[in-house]
Amino acid sequence: MNKELDIKIVKEWNVEDIITLYKVGGWWKDHYKKTGITPLIKGSFAFAVAVDNKTNKTVGMARVLSDGISDAYIQDVVVLSEYRKRGIGKKLILKLIDYCKKQDINWIALISEPDQEEFYKKLGFRHMKDYTPLKLEE
Repeated sequence: MNKELDIKIVKEWNVEDIITLYKVGGWWKDHYKKTGITPLIKGSFAFAVAVDNKTNKTVGMARVLSDGISDAYIQDVVVLSEYRKRGIGKKLILKLIDYCKKQDINWIALISEPDQEEFYKKLGFRHMKDYTPLKLEE
């Protein structure tokens, strides 16, 4: 049976497709260099893409940063707006969790945007009691 969607862990991908997704997420800055995308993908512990098999279009992505031993952080989770509400984000997250667990990494965290907390809670993520995420401000 031909699946309508594939979630793949990749070490390289079409640069323009990934830039489009970063723009949709609101994370692409004009001064970023396109040449940084390939090393970004290769340097991720795991980089997942969602592909619509009917159109061969890249419709979503997510990635994991990790030391490869104990901790993993999921970030850059985004799905094209016209493909949302179809469970693609959930499939991306579950694929990355599975990938980490197969590497014996069970401490998996992320920082949710305020309006996405319930999405992640449904996947088993919880607030880290007594911890606060911090960011260097310059």
